[in-house]
Amino acid sequence: MNVIIHIANSGYVDYAQEICDLIYESAQARGTGIAKRSAEYVAEKIEAGKAVIALDGDKLVGFAYIETFSHKRFVANSGLVVHPDYRNQGLAKKIKRKIFDLSRKLYPNAKIFSITTGLAVMKMNTELGFKPVTFSELTDDEEFWKGCQGCRNFDILQRNNYRMCLCTGLLYDPKVQPAMQASPFAKKVVKPVIKIKKTNKLHKK
Repeated sequence: MNVIIHIANSGYVDYAQEICDLIYESAQARGTGIAKRSAEYVAEKIEAGKAVIALDGDKLVGFAYIETFSHKRFVANSGLVVHPDYRNQGLAKKIKRKIFDLSRKLYPNAKIFSITTGLAVMKMNTELGFKPVTFSELTDDEEFWKGCQGCRNFDILQRNNYRMCLCTGLLYDPKVQPAMQASPFAKKVVKPVIKIKKTNKLHKK
């Protein structure tokens, strides 16, 4: 496997429809909902440099893109997908890291959020510093929540007035500094060196 993850540009627009097909097929296989996007929408993200694309040579093997909401105060990393032949090799984690870093670069003051039912996604987000939150702490932008209409659980979200659903809300707030980690040296158990002073005693025979 010789996969390279690229920051997208206009040179990758021809992959737009294939990306949409891969995202749809992946959602169908998992039995999860999907925020449906057109090839034109994905192409716009690619041309704007707001996506990353993973290729093995010329073969599409992964993708993710950035969406902004609430006047760019909130950012979502969307459409993360890996080709079935390339799963369980750590590629999703690498794509997630790449799109997260790109989001931080383009929108350094924005809160990055996600809603998911996937344990793997929760784990990846947690490793990047995301924290579980209630939906009230996420964007109230209607455009984001419209994306949930394609999910089989949308009626649950509606019945709860968009306050909760089966998904877990996760949020990365750049204003909240991560806890300082102890250095490798500090983690070692250092045993004190105790010198025992030997005394010369004269023993009578």
